[in-house]
Amino acid sequence: MSDIIVLPGLGGSGEGHWQTLWERQDPGMRRFQPSSWDKPELTDWIAALEREIARSQTTPILIAHSLACQLIAHWAPIRKTAILGAFLVAPPDPTGEVYLAEAGSFAQPPRRQLPFPSLLVASTDDPFGSFDHARDSAEIWGSAFVDVGPRGHINAASRLEDWLEGKAIFERFRAQLG
Repeated sequence: MSDIIVLPGLGGSGEGHWQTLWERQDPGMRRFQPSSWDKPELTDWIAALEREIARSQTTPILIAHSLACQLIAHWAPIRKTAILGAFLVAPPDPTGEVYLAEAGSFAQPPRRQLPFPSLLVASTDDPFGSFDHARDSAEIWGSAFVDVGPRGHINAASRLEDWLEGKAIFERFRAQLG
């Protein structure tokens, strides 16, 4: 069984977020801990990710939501540690009308293929990133792509609770990693 590291986006995925609920249900999952969830700095988040991967007993799988998808894109070309793969959910569009002003250091992630398997899950009506942006990101990153229909930002506001559909998609991805 691989270690699983959960990477929330801005605000840290609160009580009703599927990431938090998955962590509570699976003792093999743990959350990385940057200095601030509300005032994210890319260098701090990269360091926190490296620290968490280094703590792993096995090569981990990453589960990223929103801003953490951009974290992975920035981290991948400079990474010091290996991962099995990355499950990427609802990447925001830094050039879109609604972007996280607090996360300026995350804008303009490298536009290159990720050096590990990845799967990107997108909603058709995400207010933080268009469906086309998500599909283009998957293509650039070399990620498999899953369309889950109209689910908003795939967060607590989407009222997905523990998001059984997402858990099934993740488990299929995880099984492919070996």
